[in-house]
Amino acid sequence: MQLTTPALLFPAISLLLLAYTNRFLVLAQLIRQLHGSDREHVRDLVQRQIYNLRQRIVLIRRMQALGVSSFIVCTLSMFALFVNYQMLAEYLFGLSLLLLVASLLVSLYEIAISTRAIEVELEDLDLGCRIRK
Repeated sequence: MQLTTPALLFPAISLLLLAYTNRFLVLAQLIRQLHGSDREHVRDLVQRQIYNLRQRIVLIRRMQALGVSSFIVCTLSMFALFVNYQMLAEYLFGLSLLLLVASLLVSLYEIAISTRAIEVELEDLDLGCRIRK
């Protein structure tokens, strides 16, 4: 393994962390918007989604922690290569890949929860359309 092998993960992990941060910011903005709503109808919708929102925040935090851990371990792998500890570098690189896969799996689960939240919104819109008819 060469020094450039773990370096290939740097752009991928950086972009992944940026995507995770964007998901968190959008979720935080949604929570703030829901918090500011006073209509009774919106409160019912918020109550139905509070558990979902909390669960997603926890998952995003885990995704970020796993992604950052992958980045750190990948950096340690590069350092081990730099000081000629080939075997250690390979193990660290493998661990970095496992952490990255774990982060992606948590992300996949968070996306599934996110789609359930959208389904709740659609149910609410559908109900609103039926009431107006």
